[in-house]
Amino acid sequence: MRFLSQTKTWTRHAKKLSLYSVPEGQSKYMEEPRTQLEEGISQLRHHCEPYTNWCQETYSQTKPKMQSLVQWGLDSYEYLQNAPPGFFPRLGVIGFAGVVGLLFTRGSKLKKLVYPPGFMGLAASIYYPQQAITFIQVSGEKLYDWGLRGYIVIEDLWKENFQKPGNVKSSPGNK
Repeated sequence: MRFLSQTKTWTRHAKKLSLYSVPEGQSKYMEEPRTQLEEGISQLRHHCEPYTNWCQETYSQTKPKMQSLVQWGLDSYEYLQNAPPGFFPRLGVIGFAGVVGLLFTRGSKLKKLVYPPGFMGLAASIYYPQQAITFIQVSGEKLYDWGLRGYIVIEDLWKENFQKPGNVKSSPGNK
């Protein structure tokens, strides 16, 4: 009996607590109107959205390239820290050959493009003949391919523009 009276007292007090009772009135959510500052920031974000999207796309495209470039730099730094014997004197001779090539280039822009790399390539081929032969073979094949493609393009342009049916002159075989 005593337990029952305590339970009734507890339920009476529980109804008074806001945690256990339902509020009497209807609550209504009302959104506060935007301030002028919030409105201005919203418009600014709306206008900047295409640019931020472009920046995010560009970053996502260039990030792998930049990571590989950084990794190449770290690998190069590690290689130079543990360079094989005789590497730095060879590098100095090759660099000096490039400077000599610059000295011979007075007056001509074409010479400035050809002489320094040519002299450096010549000096490098002395120290690294196997790599130089491979480089020349690959470069020769690529130059041949480029020349062949250029020839085909020029031939097609020539046929389109100068050998139309009305422009063909009568040759001794055509009578």
